[in-house]
Amino acid sequence: MSTHHSHLRVGMVGYAFMGAAHSQAWRTVNRVYDLPARVRMSLVCGRDTAKVADAADRLGWEAHTTDWRRLVESDEIDVVDICTPGDSHAEIALAALAAGKHVLCEKPLANTVAEARAMAAAAATARASGVRSMCGFNYRRVPAVAMMRRLIAEGRLGTIRHVRAAYLQDWIVDPQFPLVWRLQRDRAGSGALGDIGAHIIDLTQFVTGQRITGVSAVTETFVKERPLPAESSGLAAQAAGNGAVDGHGPATGTVTVDDAAVFVARLDGGALATYEASRFATGRKNALRVEINGSLGTLAFDLERLNELEFYDATRPAAEQGFTRILMTEEDHPYMSAWWPPGHIIGYEHSFTHQMRDFVEAVATGADPAPSFTDGLQVQLVLDAVTRSAELDSTWTDVEPTLEAVPA
Repeated sequence: MSTHHSHLRVGMVGYAFMGAAHSQAWRTVNRVYDLPARVRMSLVCGRDTAKVADAADRLGWEAHTTDWRRLVESDEIDVVDICTPGDSHAEIALAALAAGKHVLCEKPLANTVAEARAMAAAAATARASGVRSMCGFNYRRVPAVAMMRRLIAEGRLGTIRHVRAAYLQDWIVDPQFPLVWRLQRDRAGSGALGDIGAHIIDLTQFVTGQRITGVSAVTETFVKERPLPAESSGLAAQAAGNGAVDGHGPATGTVTVDDAAVFVARLDGGALATYEASRFATGRKNALRVEINGSLGTLAFDLERLNELEFYDATRPAAEQGFTRILMTEEDHPYMSAWWPPGHIIGYEHSFTHQMRDFVEAVATGADPAPSFTDGLQVQLVLDAVTRSAELDSTWTDVEPTLEAVPA
């Protein structure tokens, strides 16, 4: 599929947190980077007419609709950007690919392995017609993370021995926090595991070039009943699972996802790994930290210090060894050539601008954007192995192969 007069007309489904982040990136990408196609923010979709109209005006979209099928089927749309809860990813993506639209889908790719396999297969079929697809793991586009990958690929850490990753938040510590969609399995697929654990699974595999082959896991739901959101009805209580009203307090529903997941893993290059994802780490707001230990050195990244990378180079003379803080603002650092003079830092939103840069460039030139839907499927398979292991009292569980890895 070719671009329309060197423009890519984007339709976005969903306009909340991720939709706002994506909109900022779509607005910005052509103003920062010189790309082979220009983005046109044509249409945004949401369920509530008044709210989506307000979002279109606020976020910079030309038009709005409450019917995602209209968006997907429109001859005026080239790219479908999916920013909805996980329960609708597969349906929208499959329809968009069948309609010949390029697709950018937020992570995790789907709610189940079956859905993710169907999406990866459809993406492979559509690719033959020039239709491109990508799964949105934005942390790959943080300059320090991309630099980690570069240094590891160059052999600067030698043989990778340990991978250590944690993603910690605390936004549901209060047991009176309402039962929002992210706490319902039928909407979100899983809890902390899929929401933030998926990020560190993808990030560590991305920087090391190794894939997780097996896991042993535990998960926990610390608060098992929560008040329903104020606008919810009694029917919503039932939909949330065993909804109840005690006669005095608000209606409550059952939390059907994990609050925290911890697992150990092996990677196919021989590394041992530990992962922790929690939304109950009191005081931690969005704390993602990754450390990679190799035979020749160590690299460490902390999202709360997004513009920095720690590097321990064990090949230097003993008298000079120590962790070096690299400020990731030089022109030859990944993605930084279009931004500010050295020392002038960037922020969280820039990772989405970088994501759109890579996606637009790939679509416009006929290249394959990464991470692909198959990459998204592979992360889904790790999530599934973690879930199965936890259900089996931490039994060691192999990660199933992707479609491409299955012998003919």
